Amino acid sequence: MDEHTLPAADTSPAASEFNPVDDEAELTKLHPNYVHALRLQAMLTSIPVLIGGLIFEGAIVEETPIPGGLVLGVLVLLSLAFIIRLPARRFAARGYQMSADRLRVVRGILWNSDTVVPFGRVQHIDLDQGPIERFFGLGTLTLHTAGSHNASVHLPGLEHSLASDMREEIRAHIKRESM
Repeated sequence: MDEHTLPAADTSPAASEFNPVDDEAELTKLHPNYVHALRLQAMLTSIPVLIGGLIFEGAIVEETPIPGGLVLGVLVLLSLAFIIRLPARRFAARGYQMSADRLRVVRGILWNSDTVVPFGRVQHIDLDQGPIERFFGLGTLTLHTAGSHNASVHLPGLEHSLASDMREEIRAHIKRESM
């Protein structure tokens, strides 16, 4: 089975009674382009900060004993860490696991989140693509469930065609369950 093929749903009576997501099983990683999309987003976020630092440094360089370039140098180093290291860590901390009747989404660097969404609780499914995701061929699958706590579960960084296939698989499961 290649990385774009979804597992076949087990429709046996035993599977419909209880088909747990194996918490010890290896998670499926997101598409490698996701780290590039995260880096581009971080770079676009850093540009106004660097421009502000340049303006701030230009305004205070004559009035203070701070050496020229110190403020901007610190901001450049912080921005490089924000652009290079943080997206790589965010990418490594995310993953998902899809079984016949539920989706498990794991994310978080400081605050870890491990969310399991039973397909029977899904009210509707969104497949979103912003301009950066579209450029990299990615999409975000969002499952909306009943309730208020974690009522929407987002799974970004999926190849768009895979996200579309996952949406259709979940939709088919919901349709089978409602019959």
